[in-house]
Amino acid sequence: MIRVTYELAPPDAAETLALVESVGRADGPEHVRGRVVEVDGDRARLEFPAATNDVALLVSSLFAGEWADSSAFERCRLVAVEWPDGFLPGPAFDAPDDVRIGAIVKPSLGLSPTDVAATAARLAAAGADLVKDDELLGDPDWCPLEERVRAVAAAGVTYAANVTGPVGSLLERARRVVELGAGAVMLNGFAQGLDAVRALRDAELGVPIFVHRVGAALWARPPSFGVAPAVVAELTRLCGGDYVQVGSFSGTVYDAAEDVRAQIDGCHRPLAGARRATAVIGGGVGPDNAARQLELAGTRSGVMVLFGSAAYDDGSRPKNELEIA
Repeated sequence: MIRVTYELAPPDAAETLALVESVGRADGPEHVRGRVVEVDGDRARLEFPAATNDVALLVSSLFAGEWADSSAFERCRLVAVEWPDGFLPGPAFDAPDDVRIGAIVKPSLGLSPTDVAATAARLAAAGADLVKDDELLGDPDWCPLEERVRAVAAAGVTYAANVTGPVGSLLERARRVVELGAGAVMLNGFAQGLDAVRALRDAELGVPIFVHRVGAALWARPPSFGVAPAVVAELTRLCGGDYVQVGSFSGTVYDAAEDVRAQIDGCHRPLAGARRATAVIGGGVGPDNAARQLELAGTRSGVMVLFGSAAYDDGSRPKNELEIA
């Protein structure tokens, strides 16, 4: 059984929503059909006795289903989920009790493996606990993934290599970068598909999974149709994300401050028996505003401050210090 809450208009379309997300017809079998539990103003609470923990099918029904196509709804936005215990695996690693510093290798594209390793080493020397690939960097001819990982590992950097790519070779690619010394794997979870996060988690790679949220805004940003940011963060965590991006308070990304805090809570609060995820605060974050990000977050536990382009003082070289007050 899983219970979900939607912001819905018109409210009397709740019964239609319950059918669309389950049996599809009013004469469908009772033992698997969705049911309306409560309608309170513009909020409808539904329950589904046959909810599956198959991530692709869960997304296909509750998160991005036919309801988004239906003319029956003027508004339909998933805003809360009551997750059953043990529903999905959750993170493999406990979130730290302190603040961690992450940094992204820039420029996004065009660097050779040697260049990436040199940049990563400078970021680590400046204070980064984890250095990660940009979401656009995969396995290009000018910077092959395996060669890049070898170079960065040889530089002694804890490195999250982006393994996003052809799905048929995803697990092989992930295992290979770990063999070569990657300290984490990174995945564009909403481009590759969230079930790929779950597959990486089940593979027990022995390193954390950093889930980049590129594409999640197409779910979370629309005010009328989609999924609340906190619910997106919760699902990412439950699929196995050890590092979950939650936006920032910089004004560079779309997240409202209350949504950033709600996403952090979705990474940390007791949830379906899962470990906490590290909430990654990123987007327009640099040495000048990092401390302010933590102040606005209201916590210094289980969070990472992720430095992007602002970590580079002349566009190509990391600043000497990425420390936070």
